[in-house]
Amino acid sequence: MAELRFHWGSSLDSGQKKSTDKYRSDLLDLDGAVEFAQEADALGVESLLMAQSFSLPDPLPVIGALVRETERVKFILAYRPGLLSPTLFAQIVNTVSWMSDSRVALNVVAGTSPVEQGYYGDFLAHDDRYAREDEFLEILHGLWSGKQPLTYTGEHYRLVDAQLGLGHKGGGRPEIYISGSSAVAQRTAIRHGDCWFRYGDTPEAIAEAAAPVVARGRDVGLRMQVLARETREEALAELAEVMRDTDESHRDWVRAFVEAGDSEAVKNSMRLAEEAGHGWLSPVLYSGAVAYRGGPALCLVGSYEEVAAYLMEYKAAGVGQFIFSGWPARDEMRTFFTRVLPVVRAYENAARPAAVGATAAAV
Repeated sequence: MAELRFHWGSSLDSGQKKSTDKYRSDLLDLDGAVEFAQEADALGVESLLMAQSFSLPDPLPVIGALVRETERVKFILAYRPGLLSPTLFAQIVNTVSWMSDSRVALNVVAGTSPVEQGYYGDFLAHDDRYAREDEFLEILHGLWSGKQPLTYTGEHYRLVDAQLGLGHKGGGRPEIYISGSSAVAQRTAIRHGDCWFRYGDTPEAIAEAAAPVVARGRDVGLRMQVLARETREEALAELAEVMRDTDESHRDWVRAFVEAGDSEAVKNSMRLAEEAGHGWLSPVLYSGAVAYRGGPALCLVGSYEEVAAYLMEYKAAGVGQFIFSGWPARDEMRTFFTRVLPVVRAYENAARPAAVGATAAAV
């Protein structure tokens, strides 16, 4: 199998917040975001996820700034169909591909909350949003495959002779990640995506859920957090520190947001945390921060060796990629890529000769 791929959730500030701290939605620390991206670049982070939410600055202009301040790191643009026309969106992504030397990928998200979608004037139900996403991606694939001029008539979009002068740099298209835990999200990923991304669970549960996607030749990715230290005792002590003095009013806000939402991924992650008593799903998988941060806060906690070994269990379950976050984000990114990743690669290298030998024996 190919090596595991590791991305990181970008910080739009210096990346020093605790996991249980409330996001600051009333400021953009662009200098801090640049510093964060430049360190990711230096560490060899493959990509930074640029999330989209009403509580965050819009990722498109921020990516435009960050690509000019970095050299190698890619940027995964999270965006929701329905906010921009597919032709305009393809034009924007093509432009960013030229600005960044093709260092842009897409994380297409149908939306997690009808309330938040309403902020943008979008009132479609869950499955209708995925139906629109299906049309959106079909049009994008058409434009990026060179089918221009493109005429399209669907329930949600109608185009007549759509065409763009500036194509994606290098031809082709960006890598496409489809997020969601529902059956319709899986079908969309299989039809239009390169990778199905979802929130974490135990390796056993992920293996069962991912089987249809793996069988169709698509990659599987997990969005999680990680907290690794030299020893397990140090990791548990750090976990206790970051969970101290939690913002309970923010926890109440998160609960209300989840209850008002219609995302299966979000509700499932909260259900898992509640069933575990906001504690441990396994000796390495901690759910206590989910109540403050939602699904992405399901956290791998342990020594460098423990976390690396658990990642190999996910790999055996069919997972090929991870988008991690940490607390504080920048410190944990540095720890993961300098201390945990070398252990993961050592595990992968150790497994490779055995696989070659097994193939030779079978022949």
